[in-house]
Amino acid sequence: MQNAHFAALNAKHSTLDQRITAESQRPLPDQILIAELKKQKLRVKEELGR
Repeated sequence: MQNAHFAALNAKHSTLDQRITAESQRPLPDQILIAELKKQKLRVKEELGR
């Protein structure tokens, strides 16, 4: 069960990273969205560290 949770968190972290990269590369990136995605990514990273 622990491995499944860890894998899900890793997948979510990777997805958030991809979304941040994609949004950053747009001609007019939404900075508010990027900030929110980064916060979510940080929460996932903190959860992975536990």
